[in-house]
Amino acid sequence: MLTELLTGWITHQRWFAGKGRPIDDLTVESDVELAHGLRHLIISVRQGGAHDRYQLLLGSGAEESARFKPAHIGDGYYDAAYDADLTGVLLQAMAAGRDLGPLRFRHMEGTEIDTSLRSLVLGAEQSNTSLVYGDTYICKLFRRLIAGVNPELEIVTALALRSDSHVAQPYGWIETDLDGEPTTLAMTQEFLSNANDGWALALASVRDLYASLNPSAAEAGGDFSAEACRLGMATAQVHHELAAAFPTEVIEAQEVKRMIEDHRRRLDLAIAEVPELGEYAHVAEEAYQRVTDVAREMPVQRVHGDYHLGQVMRTTGDWVILDFEGEPGQPIAERRALSSPLRDVAGMLRSFDYAALHLLTDHPDADALRPRAVEWAELNRSSFLAGYSAGGGHLRPEDAVLLRALELAKAAYEVVYEARNRPAWLSIPMAAFQTER
Repeated sequence: MLTELLTGWITHQRWFAGKGRPIDDLTVESDVELAHGLRHLIISVRQGGAHDRYQLLLGSGAEESARFKPAHIGDGYYDAAYDADLTGVLLQAMAAGRDLGPLRFRHMEGTEIDTSLRSLVLGAEQSNTSLVYGDTYICKLFRRLIAGVNPELEIVTALALRSDSHVAQPYGWIETDLDGEPTTLAMTQEFLSNANDGWALALASVRDLYASLNPSAAEAGGDFSAEACRLGMATAQVHHELAAAFPTEVIEAQEVKRMIEDHRRRLDLAIAEVPELGEYAHVAEEAYQRVTDVAREMPVQRVHGDYHLGQVMRTTGDWVILDFEGEPGQPIAERRALSSPLRDVAGMLRSFDYAALHLLTDHPDADALRPRAVEWAELNRSSFLAGYSAGGGHLRPEDAVLLRALELAKAAYEVVYEARNRPAWLSIPMAAFQTER
């Protein structure tokens, strides 16, 4: 029986969010034939009090199932995202604007989609599956489905309509209705085939510094500070476009204080899970108290929400920002909520610290290299902030208090994440509470 096969198979998938918990019930909520040998399933999974939905492109055929071993489900069934002979249907349906049962395939007005390209699955993702068609498109399948329009689709299409050069051109999407709400299943954008990942570029700079005989980060061959400045400018420009494309508000001082109280509660939860953080809790508490003491009206708007060096790509022309869906797993309403743009700024500043320090976690000369790492981080942090201001980002002197608090709030989140997933990296976010800024 298919549901029994899926119950045994789904728990081993990287994108399955319920690992470690038994499945109480699995049902196929929607089953749509897209082409001969290809079905689109929405799978409902119940575990304890949790209810999640996932999507699957289901292929059938004993020969194909044997050919795609990593995607093998059983009894001739397999994950057809890996079958380039079938996935062309997605582009064809988007180009034609088809409705197939409850599924709606759409494309951006004024764009054309080349339906002749074959796909290849990118292998590095955790929560989604991306299909790259030739060197032209990337189609992201949102495996775990949350009712509502995905913020990435909402933001990227809005910015593209404003001709923002800092986002990858969107071409199409797939949607359905879940719980009475239009819900994004997938979106297709321009694939930046000749671009370089921001995290990889930053690490190359750090490696060059560590290998250089010159101890100065500013004079090392792989100096990244000019790129950090350009990235700051691009970030400010995207924030400006987001403020123009979506509603903005100004929240009162009391609401700012409530935000800080929420960060205090999260800090307490982080300490409960990672007790060694308790030794440095006073650092965050003092930063939070400073915000409370000077709380005033604060402008809020749509933001990226999960901003770091892994979310940006350097093209031949400029920086392009990706993955506007916010923190995966959070409710859609929370990911769409208005926030201070300094939240994104704080996320990128934390990313510079990560890039500088993570190569030291198992480095034999870590102690000797640490001053270089700190200098690299400080240089690129200041360059990013200079670029952000030059690009029109609002950074008043009094904003330094809020920015510091937001950085430490992000670091507390990182402490919990690393303790759960990468204990060897725990020292990186812990260092944020031991550095005076």
